[in-house]
Amino acid sequence: QVQLVESGGGLVQAGGSLRLSCAASGRTFSSYTMGWFRQAPGKDREFVAGIRRSGGSTDYADSVKGRFSISRDNAKNMVYLQMNSLKPEDTAVYYCAARFYYSNEYVSWGQGTQVTVSS
Repeated sequence: QVQLVESGGGLVQAGGSLRLSCAASGRTFSSYTMGWFRQAPGKDREFVAGIRRSGGSTDYADSVKGRFSISRDNAKNMVYLQMNSLKPEDTAVYYCAARFYYSNEYVSWGQGTQVTVSS
């Protein structure tokens, strides 16, 4: 399985931007659909964005559509989440995750990176 390490979290004011990065190990990175999830204190983990193997197809939660953008670089084994117009309700731990392209189950998870948006 691929191993994932997130980076790029931090503290930002409302309206600001952050770019999260996820570095993946392994030679089969392009076999995985990648996703970003988040979990706020006291809440369940929720899907934020996903991107297919080639990067040509993406999905977003309604709450982030038009503000967040997911991308990947298969040559570098990297996935990114560009977050713009951040809101206090975007505050959460953000996780990178991977699933085989033929499965609906995410099988690899990163350790998470904290994003805090102040009002």
